[in-house]
Amino acid sequence: MTVNVYNLEGKQVSTLELKESIFGIEPNEHVVHLAVVQYLANNRQGTKGTKTRAEVRGGGRKPWRQKGTGRARHGSIRSPQWTGGGVVFAPKQRDFSFKLNKKVKRLALKSVLTTRVTKEKLIVLDNLAFEEIKTKQMQNVLSALDIKKALFVMDEPDENVVLSARNIPGIKTTGVNAISPYEILKYDTMVATVEAINKIQEVYT
Repeated sequence: MTVNVYNLEGKQVSTLELKESIFGIEPNEHVVHLAVVQYLANNRQGTKGTKTRAEVRGGGRKPWRQKGTGRARHGSIRSPQWTGGGVVFAPKQRDFSFKLNKKVKRLALKSVLTTRVTKEKLIVLDNLAFEEIKTKQMQNVLSALDIKKALFVMDEPDENVVLSARNIPGIKTTGVNAISPYEILKYDTMVATVEAINKIQEVYT
């Protein structure tokens, strides 16, 4: 299994062989789903919280006697039907995160990488480095590769590249050690350097 390698001008300069154990497996949709749910759940803050009727201040005295007033019976002004009362089944602060086995995570990542290759949504660059911070340089690269929404994966993030791409909508840069199935699926195209592909194949073999 081989893919074409392009330069920053969008011209093919060579080819790169991919390991089928990483980029050519049978995708497991269920495992990918678990990985995406875990990613989103782990990013939830879980800080919202409202008070139940037991936690709202006040309401200790019965507002009026049980019978004889002609009004509905009430035991507390902090009941849920009262303004300023507690909330029924109030949301509480909680931790939504959960863990996945290491093998499950790797299978999910390999499944997503395989789909990017089969759908021809993986572009490999021979190099990705800028001499200065220039958004126009990144725009020129996007135009040469004919992409609009992409995830750029590098062996080690180059500060000039990261800052040059920061203000472009639909473009994100990341390192090999930070890639996730969710991030790869979120963007239409995955653009990776040769060094990044080699590192992925070295780490996830």
